[in-house]
Amino acid sequence: MPETEVRVSVPGNHLMVGLLGQRDELLRLVEGAFEASIHVRGNEITVTGADAELVGRLFDELVLLLQQGHALEPSGVARTIDMVRADERPSEVLTTEVWRSARGRTVRPKSSGQKRYVDAIRQNIITFGIGPAGTGKSWLAVACAVQALQAKEVDRIILTRPAVEAGERLGFLPGDLMAKVDPYLRPLYDALYDMVEAEGAQRLLDKGTVEVAPLAFMRGRTLNRSFIILDEAQNTTPEQMKMFLTRIGFGSKAVITGDVTQVDVPGGRSGLGGLEPVLSGIDGLAFVRLGAADVVRHRIVADIVNAYERSALDPS
Repeated sequence: MPETEVRVSVPGNHLMVGLLGQRDELLRLVEGAFEASIHVRGNEITVTGADAELVGRLFDELVLLLQQGHALEPSGVARTIDMVRADERPSEVLTTEVWRSARGRTVRPKSSGQKRYVDAIRQNIITFGIGPAGTGKSWLAVACAVQALQAKEVDRIILTRPAVEAGERLGFLPGDLMAKVDPYLRPLYDALYDMVEAEGAQRLLDKGTVEVAPLAFMRGRTLNRSFIILDEAQNTTPEQMKMFLTRIGFGSKAVITGDVTQVDVPGGRSGLGGLEPVLSGIDGLAFVRLGAADVVRHRIVADIVNAYERSALDPS
């Protein structure tokens, strides 16, 4: 049986350094991921072997990304390889713009799962983003919220989380209630500061355009024309989850994020676990599950997530 051969012509020698990487670092990464031999001559790449067609498609996608201004780096190329293996188009996934600052800084999804998540947020009133640490659940939700606020689709952003230790331990912390729960809300502040910088975030907080509050503060309210993010939702009780979902008013959008493998709520009665079968089929509501392939922190985080999923130690 003849060996498959694919040729890729790169449109311009100026793209070759970005495509192959410093000292051919990216080329070696691609070779190590496939059963194929890759030969480069000028701006033509010849691929032979069992995976030649896949590698050819990968190089086509990488060239498209370079032409659209993306700088290639090893972790991004590794995710691109995963997408091509899954018959997805990295050039479509990675060029989706979630938010752009006045200075031209952009937030984009870095995996196909993240793109599905962003698309679901845009298309639905309520979106559940469920997945392990490092999958960008809170980060992308805050980016979507800031974009909606800047586009005047909503009048305010509300960021909330349950304070699972709202009893005895918080009582020993100094200050008023907000000072006591501030450590629980800090990750949401951090994401906001990353989007609009510290000064801009403080102005929004001072004006009340952005509100950061513990989940208990949502009781009895009706939230109209708001973008509401409930973070760490696995630490809600079923009663708290129902309370939160019934706060959503006209013109509002809600994103609920959580990791069902990290439940800290007393008694283990999570308001997030087992919720999908209950709410499935409701128009305007979506569940998106993210996994190890969507982890955008250090590669070792994805390996740890995979190890837990394979192990009897997995809390889920």
